[in-house]
Amino acid sequence: MDIRPIRTDQDHRAALAAIEACWGAPEGTEEGDKLDVLLALVEIYEAKRWPIEIDETFDPIDVLRYAIDEFGDTQAELAELLGSRSRASEVLSRRRALTVEMIHKVGEAWKIPADLLVRPYKTERAA
Repeated sequence: MDIRPIRTDQDHRAALAAIEACWGAPEGTEEGDKLDVLLALVEIYEAKRWPIEIDETFDPIDVLRYAIDEFGDTQAELAELLGSRSRASEVLSRRRALTVEMIHKVGEAWKIPADLLVRPYKTERAA
């Protein structure tokens, strides 16, 4: 079992791929043990990578903006995930709420834990 600490996004992606390959391994087997260790490492890395405290001021749109500003993701990539530039713009301006499908797509593509995106938030009414 060749497991190392997760220090970069590339390490994170590799760990997620290894988790997917081990998924469903029986507990107590070498593959099951590898899965347990990888899950713990990913959880630690994600807590460091996205150190967002969940409280009343927490807003999923802030998470998206943070991903765009700090992680190199772009609004154009978000538009591609959501199906159109206007839909991405509406979401980022809080005129359209994220749907479960949107949360799933963004979470998978940008490796953002879904629990950071599922919190309710206020949307603005369109003019």
